[in-house]
Amino acid sequence: MKDVKGILEVCRYIENRSAEPLKLDELAKIAGMSKFHFARRFKSVVGVTPKEFAADARVKRLKRNLKSGTAVDGAIYDAGYGSPSRVYERAARNLGMTPAQYRRAGQGVQISYATIETPAGLLTIGATDRGVCFAQFGDSEPELTARLKAEYRNAEIEPMHLPQHPDFARWVKAIRGRLKGENLREELPLDIRATAFQMRVWKYLQSIPYGDVQSYGEVAAGVGDPNASRAVANACARNPAAVIIPCHRVIRASGDLGGYRWGIERKRALLDHERAHKRGTAKDG
Repeated sequence: MKDVKGILEVCRYIENRSAEPLKLDELAKIAGMSKFHFARRFKSVVGVTPKEFAADARVKRLKRNLKSGTAVDGAIYDAGYGSPSRVYERAARNLGMTPAQYRRAGQGVQISYATIETPAGLLTIGATDRGVCFAQFGDSEPELTARLKAEYRNAEIEPMHLPQHPDFARWVKAIRGRLKGENLREELPLDIRATAFQMRVWKYLQSIPYGDVQSYGEVAAGVGDPNASRAVANACARNPAAVIIPCHRVIRASGDLGGYRWGIERKRALLDHERAHKRGTAKDG
């Protein structure tokens, strides 16, 4: 556990100095490890490389600056970027929109959506041209559409027209496949925003095998912070992409299902469906 403590200390160090250039040797020294052991251990504990974690911390600082009303260029330089052009090149992946659009709560961003039937009820999928930004369960299409519009209040939102855009059709097909335990290794592009901790949790959740479950404590240990069970539960509660980020596979240590953003019955339905499908596949094999 000593090395985990050292890794977490480095995480805090990076977050506090996200605008500064940081060298691997320097970070390894703080953790009390050799450079090569540190690089391997950091990724196994945090789920991303030190470089990726530092980049995420920088984006987080940029977002805070933009939300506070700081001028775009000032926000960019204060976050440690050498030039605005580098930020705009990566904006779609980091912010889901350009810095100026992010500052205006998504104004000018186009989102298309469609609703599908699943074993847990209706699921509305919303996507930009960069990836899925919304995947949530609900009781009716109007309710889900209203929720999507509330979340992206200044974006241009409209139903996906037929025939669906090839990318959107492929993403929907992949989500349907995941409900059946198919193509689980295929990465679906997500156009979502997250804190560094949420990113760690959400990435870890995607590693839980189809049909299996883990406790909140096991997930906390898996992301390198054994005492963060409550924080893990909060990250699950803020999951914007049901099924793609399978937070339904996280339960209490007692075996109780615990909470679920879209209702316990849906969580139970998803788990029952996965277990039944997994057993059926095993018998066929």
